[in-house]
Formats: sequence, structure tokens, C-alpha cells
Amino acid sequence: MPKPLLSGRVIATAATIPTATPIAITTAIVAAIVAAPLLTTATPAYADTTTSGAAGQRLTVSKSTGISRSGETVSVSGTGYDTSKGIYVAFCVDNGAGAAPSPCGGGVDTSGTGGSSHWISSNPPSYGEGLAVPYGTGGSFQVSIPLVTKIGDVDCTVRTCSVVTRADHTRTSDRSQDVRVPITFAAAAPAPAATSAAPAAGTPARPTAPAQTGGGTTGTTGGTDDPTAGTTAESPTGASTAPDATTGADPAGAGTADSTDTEADGLSVTRVSTVGPAGQWWSSTLILLALGILALLGLSAARRRTRRSTS
Repeated sequence: MPKPLLSGRVIATAATIPTATPIAITTAIVAAIVAAPLLTTATPAYADTTTSGAAGQRLTVSKSTGISRSGETVSVSGTGYDTSKGIYVAFCVDNGAGAAPSPCGGGVDTSGTGGSSHWISSNPPSYGEGLAVPYGTGGSFQVSIPLVTKIGDVDCTVRTCSVVTRADHTRTSDRSQDVRVPITFAAAAPAPAATSAAPAAGTPARPTAPAQTGGGTTGTTGGTDDPTAGTTAESPTGASTAPDATTGADPAGAGTADSTDTEADGLSVTRVSTVGPAGQWWSSTLILLALGILALLGLSAARRRTRRSTS
């Protein structure tokens, strides 16, 4: 009796269902492992910070917050400046509106070799020709400024310091070119945790033998033997147990603790795990690889069962 056509179609359709090959699965697992660290360690983006001056100038700094305490260099640009007035572009202590930003990193750099400040001028004095950089179109400029936590003795993590423009040394009292972008530094790294504790206090002292008194001493009145009157305490060997007047030490050892026992009993150790992000990443990698191998074994077993059922 011939088989129904429907049964043949079902078999043919099942035979043509695509299955993922072990190579494709392995490639996908490896790609996921490689991409995971890149996604978790992406560097945060910082937007430009722009401040406008009283005369319409615009000062832009590529990064103004979270500056590394070990120092960073930022890009600084400006537009709309009066090209008839020279300026300095620098990182300075910000003394507030109306006061000249000072001191500045690099000082007054008329040589143009320091790199901490830049002299921008389209009409400098004769000695400044070739040293000052002229303005660009529309009173523009672009320079790089290094940022550090200290300007001289001033700590810029405590005081406000800013990337500024100010009139050059030919117009020291002119505040029309003052424009500021305040800078903040990243928080300080936490102090490392202590790995051991101080020796414990309160270790009991060793007991000592009681002192003996010289009995039979005659009192001054009545001729009675008073065991406590006019006597000096002595040790069993006859030596006085009173503290030494020069050194203050107790010769019998009474009331003193054994320093060796105290150090041996008082020390305690706190164990700190040394597994860092790298170790955790490798552990995750090994787990993912193990899961991938198990998946491959499962697929191979399923394909063998499929082949046996269709043969």
C-alpha cells in the first residue's frame, strides 16, 4: 500500500530544517566573551564646557570635571575676542569676578616655550613678534593647557582654579578679556585597608609569691611584737621587693606582663582577598567556555539521535 503524500512532505520538511553548526556556536561564544570587557570598561564621555564673557567672547574647554589628580591636558578654544588686545590663556587661581586670575601655571610666559600658558596677540610689542600667536578669524584661537592639582603653593582641590583668558602684560588692569571655566578634580582614592590588628591589650600579669615580713620587731610602746609595725617587706631570699628608685622596675617581676607572651597572644591577622577584576573576569570566561562545551555536546548528541531516527 503506498504511503500518504502528507507523510513524505513532513519528513522532507523536517530534513531541511537548518541546524546551527558547532563552529558557528563556538564563534558566537568567543565573540561574546571578547566583547564583554569592552562594554564594561568603556570610558565615559565628557561634554565641552563653554562660558561667555562680558563682551560676547566664548571660551570652551574640552573637559572641566573629573580631572585626574595625576594631571591631564585639555583643549581650549575661544571666539569673539577683541583682536586689538592681547590675552593670556592659562590655568589660574580664580579670585572671583572683578579680580585678576592669579597666580597662573607657568606665570607670564612671554617666551612661548613653557606650554603652561599661551600668549595670543595680533599686534604684540616688537619683542613679542614671532612669540605671540595671532588671533584667527573672528577673534578665535585654539591651544592645549595642562591641568595640575597645585599652582605654586595653592591646592586646586581646595581652592577654585579655572582655565581663563585675561589681558596680557601690556594691559594688566584691563578686565574686559577675563573669561573663566572652573575646573574640578576627581575624588581622592580611598586609603588602603589595614591587613593586621594591633596587639590586644589587657593581658594578665604573672602572679608572684607573697612577700615575707620580718616578725618579732618590738614596738616602741608596751614591748609588744607587732608584725606590721616598723618592718620592711622582703622576698624569700631576703632582698627588698620595693621598686628600684632609679629605674622604677619591679625586681621581683610583680605586676609586669611577659612581652613575648603578649606579642604571641595579642597579634591577629585579617585576611584580605587578592582576587581583583582581572581574576573575576577569567572566572567568568572559564564558566562561559564550560557552558559552551556542554552546549556543543548536547547538540552533537541531538544530531546523532536525529540521524538514527531518519535512517
